[in-house]
Amino acid sequence: MADKKQLIQLDDDLSSDDDDDIKIRKLKVLEGTEDPSSSHRQPIGETGNSQRTEDVLPLTLDTDFESEAPPTNGTIGYDAGNISANGNANRNASSEPIFHVRSRTAASLAGVLQQEQTQYESLDYDVCENKLFQDEQLSRLRDRFSLRTHFIRWIIFILIGIITAVIACTIDIIIEELSELKYNFLKSSVDDNVTVNESGGDLALPYLWWLLLSAVPVSIGAGMVTYIEPITAGSGIPQVKSYLNGVKIPRIVRIKTLAVKSIGVITSVVGGLAGGKEGPMIHAGAVVAAGISQGKSTTFVKDFHIFKAFRDDHEKRDFVLGGAAAGVSAAFGAPIGGMLFSLEEAASFWNQNLIWRTLIASIISSFTLNIVLSAYHGVGDLTFTGLFNLGKFDHPLTFEYFELPLFMLLGVMGGLMGAAWNFLNTQINKFRKRFVPWRAGKVCEAVLVAILGVTLACIMIYYINDCRPLGNDPTIHPVQLFCEDNEYNAVAALWFQTPEATVRALFHDPPGSHKILTLAVFTIIYYFLSCFTFGLNVSLGVFIPTALVGAAWGRLVAMLLFYLFPETEFLHPGKYALIGAAANLGGVLRMTISLSVILMETTGVETSFFFPLIIALISAKWVGDYFNDGIYDTIIEVNHVPMLPWEPLPQYMGLTAQAILSKPVVCIKLRDRAHYIYEVLHKCNHNGFPVVDDVEGDRRSEGRVCGIILRSQLIVILLKSLYVENQRFWQQETTIQTFRDVYPRYPSIKSVSPLDRKYNYTVDLSMFMNPSPVRVNTYDSVPRIFNIFRALGLRHLLVINNENRIEGIITRRDFIYK
Repeated sequence: MADKKQLIQLDDDLSSDDDDDIKIRKLKVLEGTEDPSSSHRQPIGETGNSQRTEDVLPLTLDTDFESEAPPTNGTIGYDAGNISANGNANRNASSEPIFHVRSRTAASLAGVLQQEQTQYESLDYDVCENKLFQDEQLSRLRDRFSLRTHFIRWIIFILIGIITAVIACTIDIIIEELSELKYNFLKSSVDDNVTVNESGGDLALPYLWWLLLSAVPVSIGAGMVTYIEPITAGSGIPQVKSYLNGVKIPRIVRIKTLAVKSIGVITSVVGGLAGGKEGPMIHAGAVVAAGISQGKSTTFVKDFHIFKAFRDDHEKRDFVLGGAAAGVSAAFGAPIGGMLFSLEEAASFWNQNLIWRTLIASIISSFTLNIVLSAYHGVGDLTFTGLFNLGKFDHPLTFEYFELPLFMLLGVMGGLMGAAWNFLNTQINKFRKRFVPWRAGKVCEAVLVAILGVTLACIMIYYINDCRPLGNDPTIHPVQLFCEDNEYNAVAALWFQTPEATVRALFHDPPGSHKILTLAVFTIIYYFLSCFTFGLNVSLGVFIPTALVGAAWGRLVAMLLFYLFPETEFLHPGKYALIGAAANLGGVLRMTISLSVILMETTGVETSFFFPLIIALISAKWVGDYFNDGIYDTIIEVNHVPMLPWEPLPQYMGLTAQAILSKPVVCIKLRDRAHYIYEVLHKCNHNGFPVVDDVEGDRRSEGRVCGIILRSQLIVILLKSLYVENQRFWQQETTIQTFRDVYPRYPSIKSVSPLDRKYNYTVDLSMFMNPSPVRVNTYDSVPRIFNIFRALGLRHLLVINNENRIEGIITRRDFIYK
């Protein structure tokens, strides 16, 4: 007989246990009874009400299934809404679902998936407009506080742009100085150990030095990420995107995260890994925005008592969006591209005022970085517009109309290569997750990939003879190696510099700077090397290696066409390198508008060249979307983040709220006993509870809905003893700021001491609850409900009947198709 299984309710955000029993029951699936995949939430009996036992029962969880006798009816489903009070299930055979929707228990999957899903919570982007909030709004009208708040909000966005740019400048200067020292030393080592006339040194020595200078910084960065702050691994863009969608990612916007991210990206780039610093700058900007806007530091336990009006998820979300845009602007010197990137790739909610503030943060960030870097390099014309400075083309890029089909083919090629890259990278990361779970192994893996990259580079430099005359290539560290005097090794020029400098060289090197074999081998090596690198426990972005691979094969295509048709005059290698970079970026990232604007602002190409760029990008995106999602969405999916798409899934068409709601719901009366609230918070992890009145006795699930109260609010009420019996002591001093002061790390129910003499005290929720929660009827369509839920950034959506009585509750996970 198959083993008996257990699924328990673990959803943090969902209020779905029996409202009066507050129990987690054991649910079993026995062999030959019912296929778990066909279970679906059903009403309890015909009326939707469960048989009542007592007010609050102890929460018990017995995992010893063998000791319990099987049920007599032989058919037990595993949906909590399908269990009657005596523990048996009444299955309605005529109500088989069209497909399996995540129910409360189905959402809590077994094994690793269950653990990953329960680590996420939703954010409260819906403003709680309770009586305290309304009183604050009225007071703002009287003392013109609203005008000051708007002015302060603009100041914060300006500060976000300035501080993000300063951090970006610091990272860039440190990377540039350390890379200069590293590659100068390696060049000298190679020159001193080249064998001339059978005499000289040993080339194994510079190889060993290169290994050491790569392995040491990479091990430091990987160690910090692995042991201090694992959330800093990767670029951070998927995490920021999830946060802005309404999913709380643990530790994503903390000061320690910013510190580890900054040091990690420096060590990774200096170590020579196939990645860039541009992606992490978006995460850094988001951390800066989240920290400045709150006016306090929870890491250092320091409250500066400023910006208190912005201490909620709704305001913090807008600032984080501006920080992400400022990070893009600082990384690429593209303020408009930064704003468009935030709207196209990151933002889930936006309006006209937010667009203006985001644009200002982007412009300030780009301008500040321009001033600092120009002063550092001793340039007076403010030419250092961003970290990813690709330089300006000497001549305007033009194109013939018969090249447009060729650009489209390059886009198709980029889409195919991007889809293959995403698939291969996903499989590699799944392998890592399964077979390299220990922390020391993750650090060793990063070091091994760095050693692999150095080894492949040395093999390529040693065996490919590609010598070019000095002066025709703006190489920073020309290595002669086996070339003649006044010549340099073009293969070494590709490796003896940062990836950003290599992209710039591929864009601006004159024709004939490389052999076809050199670029072909380099493209293949870097394609797979970047695929193995992205996903390591290091702080690195994917933008630079993707652009580098695209620029390499784009330039290679131009060289091949010129080799076949030597009479052509339109085959500018830099132009095709730019198109190739755009196509490859579109195939991996699946961005179109913002990416084309970023490339235009970074390279300074004419607006007339926007058309070829957008053709290549759209072609790459359409082809890539046919096979899989973009790399950021793929990472989000692999990590099982419950992120809402822009549109509801097709499987939900034709369904109503009754098909996806969860019931019965844990409700709290408008005036309820303190011990009941205390027991509810102890025995379930839900974060929202409908408030009801017109309740007969303790039959809360039959009351009329009059609002909703959050778990964090209830804990603050119990902690501060905001009871009716002692109302005269706290009513005048209690404001909305009472709840903001504990944001964002709300205390847990464990911090509330036993009630003792306050056991029978009463809590009046009329001034604390949100009296106007968003409600829908049981017969409303799921697509309409989804649009309401996503547009308003909701965490809980109440489902009521025609008498305004609670029928169920809908949360984020009810829209995730299993």
